[in-house]
Amino acid sequence: GPLERRRCRYLRTGRACCQMVEVLLAALVLVCSSVSGGSAGGYIGLPALGGIYYYQYGGAYSGFSGAEGERAQQLDQRFYLLKLPIARAAMAVGGCLLVFPCILILVGVLRVPWHFPAWLLIECSLDIAIAVGTVPALYYFFHSLVGVYNSSVCKEREQLYQSKGYQGFWCSLHGAEVAAGLLGCMATMAYLFSAILAVRGYRTVHQQKQKSGQL
Repeated sequence: GPLERRRCRYLRTGRACCQMVEVLLAALVLVCSSVSGGSAGGYIGLPALGGIYYYQYGGAYSGFSGAEGERAQQLDQRFYLLKLPIARAAMAVGGCLLVFPCILILVGVLRVPWHFPAWLLIECSLDIAIAVGTVPALYYFFHSLVGVYNSSVCKEREQLYQSKGYQGFWCSLHGAEVAAGLLGCMATMAYLFSAILAVRGYRTVHQQKQKSGQL
């Protein structure tokens, strides 16, 4: 089949499989980050429906009217603006982590490591740098989110919704943000493992080239 062709044999190697896992994890991080900050929020008044307000995630809510409805909308928008830089930074990191392993897969398919074995050492260094850099990035991600959730805007927003009996507006990390952090930890381990495989690949290519030279 197609994987038996000379250029496509790389896709069956351990390094290629690890890089494809990195692509998957990066895509999931990108999705979770977009969920975290993908909507402006706020109530939209519909006077024609008797003062019912619809929240961004769906469902009709009654109970907010006049100044309370405007205040709820303002708090939602301010809360969104507080989270937006964090979400954009996480999406940017996820996008970079998505592109990088795709480039490595293309390089492997083109057999660049065979013609230029030192590339594998460069790849190993980049993998380690990304794995190490992911740790402070995760710290910044969660530290910034905790700061937003501890802000006066979030606390006032939470109290306003709770006064009307609405649930789901707590000032705490939600599932997508926790998932993004866990996926980031998994990506760190994947890049460390990929660095080990790159070193092993360099040794293998170096030995094969020595044997070819002797023959």
